[in-house]
Amino acid sequence: MNLRELVRLAFSRLESARLRAALTMLGVIIGVASVVALVGVGEGATSGITNRLQGLGTNLLTINPGSSVSGFTRGAAGSANTLTIADATALSSISGVAAVEPEISTQKLVVAGTQNTTTTVTGTTPDYPDVRAFTLWQGSFLNQAAVDHGLRVAVLGATTADDLGLGARDVGSQILIGGIPFQVVGILQPKGSTGPFSQDDQILIPITTMQRQFVAGQGGTADAVRSVGVSVASAANMEQAKTQIQLALEQRHGIASGGTDDFTIADQSQLLQTVNSVTGLLTILLAGIASISLIVGGIGIMNIMLVSVRERTREIGIRKAVGARGRDILLQFLVEALTLSILGGLIGIVVGITVSIGIAQLAGWSFVFNPLTIVAAVGFSLFVGIVFGVWPARQAARLDPIEALRFE
Repeated sequence: MNLRELVRLAFSRLESARLRAALTMLGVIIGVASVVALVGVGEGATSGITNRLQGLGTNLLTINPGSSVSGFTRGAAGSANTLTIADATALSSISGVAAVEPEISTQKLVVAGTQNTTTTVTGTTPDYPDVRAFTLWQGSFLNQAAVDHGLRVAVLGATTADDLGLGARDVGSQILIGGIPFQVVGILQPKGSTGPFSQDDQILIPITTMQRQFVAGQGGTADAVRSVGVSVASAANMEQAKTQIQLALEQRHGIASGGTDDFTIADQSQLLQTVNSVTGLLTILLAGIASISLIVGGIGIMNIMLVSVRERTREIGIRKAVGARGRDILLQFLVEALTLSILGGLIGIVVGITVSIGIAQLAGWSFVFNPLTIVAAVGFSLFVGIVFGVWPARQAARLDPIEALRFE
């Protein structure tokens, strides 16, 4: 009996017991769909986070106050004030550094006409768009004159502008930030990020204006900054620039060689490696948990095949009596088990991809299709069919034809 005939017999058998076949495949469908969906969601999340990190800036180094101990950032006494605008200015003269921008941030209520929103207000310098990879949509960015004179001008992120109902025609209009009037001079192009840490939900003002209006009056240190962003001219010089920055800051802060720095320097590659490592482990863990349902589905296939062997004992006896070999019976039942598992696997793949697309749309990240996941799902389905179909098939093949014919 050739393979084509065996497959035809398997489908005719499934056709005669549709409900039982569907219920048997259900476990495999759920298992494969879970694995495909979870792997797809994990890869989509990784891709989304990676794109957001890459969108933070070009060849970006971020310097934060506080020492790093055993991989954790720890603020020592006074560590919140260890970085200053003067530090940022000094770093701009280092060879290989393309642009430097210090930042001070706070949360403020912003009002435009009858609309209002609470958002992040960041005090910075004209180099911000170069360091953070932003482009203008309308108007102009903060200039050096605005920083030098502490002007009350503001550049809006795309989301903030939408929340306030402001568009291109509103450049030059007035808004209130924390009750203080500011003139809108520009609106940024959206980066597409969402959530509580969206880069599009912010307002940028001159850092000197931030110091004067929102820091000095609240007991803060006027020259201290929250972080310093540095754009390195070439990706090949990242490590060299990082070392030079570290030496320059240690010298400015009076830190001896080998001492504990009161600042940390992070680059995108470190963040990407950490994110990829964590999300990769989570994806494997979730896929492993989902695989348990595949085992359950395989047990269901084995159970139904054992029942089928018992129901078809006389049929097996007749086949053997007319010349069918044990190998033919073995292949017949094994092909039936494989047909159940493969059909369940294919349906599960379609369901899993559909679920992945739906979750990706709801979460706001792109759907990532990995053909290897599909290959693995089909392979796993075959594996389940073989492993859990062999025993019932061997049981059928070993039946004695005389005893099988006597079976009632």
